[in-house]
Amino acid sequence: MRAGIITIALGALALAGCNGGIYVRDGVTDGDTFYLADRAMSEDDPVYQSWVRYSLAPSTCQLQIGGDNPARASSFACELTARRLLADAWREKAGMSVADPYLDELLLVDEAGYLEEYVATELRRRDWTIPGELETRTYRRWMRSTLPEHAPETRITGSWNYARNVSAY
Repeated sequence: MRAGIITIALGALALAGCNGGIYVRDGVTDGDTFYLADRAMSEDDPVYQSWVRYSLAPSTCQLQIGGDNPARASSFACELTARRLLADAWREKAGMSVADPYLDELLLVDEAGYLEEYVATELRRRDWTIPGELETRTYRRWMRSTLPEHAPETRITGSWNYARNVSAY
């Protein structure tokens, strides 16, 4: 998976000078290629860079799932891996005197051992296959007592497009 993330990152660097409109269908970006936002290469903000790491993970996984439109591919395993990488990225930044309400709460969920339950409960999609051994009742009780106002967030730092629609300057 690391090689796939690097491939996407290198591809994004190569395309930083390219121009192409974002292709949208039904309010969602579509395509066969994921492009990082230009800002991802220069922005030092730890919050933003944590979301860059997140954005690369599901896009890599979506490309592995494949199909005519990888932008629409999704799985529980992909999202779990991406949220785990997001939590790890944020944990690495913990000593930098930065705060982000969502990322701070995600770390609490991860440190409590409920990341799988979090993804299955808070981010679930109809077409996902969810493992049956999750502790969802215990997780829900924990969430009500620990993070009663929590709202899941997803901040994608790029977009999907069809490579044929993107041309170099």
